[in-house]
Amino acid sequence: MTQESQHVPSAGSGTGSGVADTAGSAPRQAPEPELSGVRNFRDVGGLPAADGTRVRDGVLFRSGHLAGATAEDAVFLSSLGLHTVFDFRNAADIKLDGPDIELPGVRHVNIPLNDPADGAEFWKLVRHGDLDQLRSILADGRAADRMTESYRKTVAERTAEHSRVVHAVAGGDVPVLLHCAAGKDRAGVTTAVILLALGVGHDAIEEDYLKSNEAHRRYRVRRGEGAGGGRSAEVMELLSPLFDARSAYLRAAFETIEDTWGGTERYLSDGLGIAPATRERLRERLLVV
Repeated sequence: MTQESQHVPSAGSGTGSGVADTAGSAPRQAPEPELSGVRNFRDVGGLPAADGTRVRDGVLFRSGHLAGATAEDAVFLSSLGLHTVFDFRNAADIKLDGPDIELPGVRHVNIPLNDPADGAEFWKLVRHGDLDQLRSILADGRAADRMTESYRKTVAERTAEHSRVVHAVAGGDVPVLLHCAAGKDRAGVTTAVILLALGVGHDAIEEDYLKSNEAHRRYRVRRGEGAGGGRSAEVMELLSPLFDARSAYLRAAFETIEDTWGGTERYLSDGLGIAPATRERLRERLLVV
């Protein structure tokens, strides 16, 4: 899909989204940056987890792709001390938006969470189709249904990929940035998986997920030249379910865990193959009192 962000001010090199804590220290929050060329960036630090702990600031970040990062954005991202960037885009996404910028000393790992051929014709119609075509594929709840199903499939079919990410983070690949194209769906589900392993509750995960709807984070569709209906009110209404972060989508992912594995614990142990010792290492790296 093709998207464009609303313009927001670039962060200066001295801006941060959070300051990493030492165990037992009081939380120290710095203003969240608004980057010019990186969409939907945020620090996931501060969310309440198990046993009175919270997610440590400055170790777990999420965003949209880094292909459009400005020089100032790159300075800020470099200041985070990132160990690894996980890019969940597929080859078609990367061809469309471009590869991520290179951050010196940062490992970049591409783990596609969907097949480039999956829905290729659908997204072609989204970008270039006329109003009648869009009505045929998106109207009457079909767009929302498609998104809901994509969240279910990401949980049910991408256990190996999610296991790889969790094991890497538990093994020390932090601070880490997780991103896809918009930073909403594939990055959103993967962030949720890590947070579940940390003992963060569904409500807190959903609250973070829904931040992708805030005005300075939202994406707008860039329709192709000559696309019927352009960006008319009806076209944008038809497309909105595809670019919204909706509670129903994330809850479908949680329901898939319940329906398939009977709960979070078996999903983590049986579905992802995460041993208790791995979860403990993950918590040691990402949680603080």
